[in-house]
Amino acid sequence: MTDTELPPAARMHELLTGFQVSQALFAVAELGVATALLNGPREVGDLAAEVGADADALGRIIRFLAQHGVFRTFDGTVEITDLGHTLAEGPADSLRDVARYFRRTHYAPFGELLDTVGTGEPAATLFLGKPFFDWIDENPELAELQNEAMAGFTQNARGDLLTAYEFPGKGTVADIGGADGTLLTEILAARPEVRGIVFDLPSSVFAARPVIEAAGLSERVDIVAGDFFQSVPSADFYILSAVLQDWDNSSALRILRGVSEAAPAGARLVVIDMVVPEGDAPHPTKMIDITMLGMLGGRQRSEPEWRQLLAEAGFTLRRTVTGSGSYSALEASLA
Repeated sequence: MTDTELPPAARMHELLTGFQVSQALFAVAELGVATALLNGPREVGDLAAEVGADADALGRIIRFLAQHGVFRTFDGTVEITDLGHTLAEGPADSLRDVARYFRRTHYAPFGELLDTVGTGEPAATLFLGKPFFDWIDENPELAELQNEAMAGFTQNARGDLLTAYEFPGKGTVADIGGADGTLLTEILAARPEVRGIVFDLPSSVFAARPVIEAAGLSERVDIVAGDFFQSVPSADFYILSAVLQDWDNSSALRILRGVSEAAPAGARLVVIDMVVPEGDAPHPTKMIDITMLGMLGGRQRSEPEWRQLLAEAGFTLRRTVTGSGSYSALEASLA
């Protein structure tokens, strides 16, 4: 019986127990179960011994997740599916670090979502007693995991956007909120005449140096620590990738106005972010919008909302480019 064939009460029960699905996936990711299956099917007992799990408990988790398409089981053995493959370490589309990050940072705070709906205050702030990013900044291990998780997630979510959108072939590109510099290295690798700046908080941008060095771009990239609510460097081209979604409109305006104040005449801005479509059809933006609501007080925006936000900061939205992924490139110039 498919989801659409389930009686309404049964379907609602399935939705209400979604927390069990999340925790089962977290356990699989943490234990490295999917990674252990990359080389082929395994006996459940042998698999449990390798990953350090109880064979009976792991077998029941596998049986549970198999109905969601994560595993296939037969005659006491288990194999990974294409869906389960994304929880393994190594594949290009791996979300294992995202799962490990969510377990440590997102799951518990979402227990306060009811209060968020009542007050508008982010659940994470209510649960942690401070804004989420302040809490992350106090924990270097979590800051590093956040860099790894978000770099992988945004890279997959962009799809071929870096090819679909034409970045400049000269000048200086500043990646504002650029974390470990992964995005900037991709852009500069194919553009030898372009220089770059990775700009982010000290707790995030520290990870950029080894990434830049590994890409052989140390002579062309400046790594700058700072706070984009205070000021940003001057550049010919600015990138805000998966940054503005983290903030409410008031805070996003502060960031954008900081860019407009630093930007010289003729500078361009590209916002790489999601655009919420109209209608009730499923779309990744609608799920991530609730993540923003619960964790940060940020939001996903429709194209008219992006246009208005940019205009209030002194920018004119020139075009929106969408690639194969869920992110778009919104190109703007100073009005």
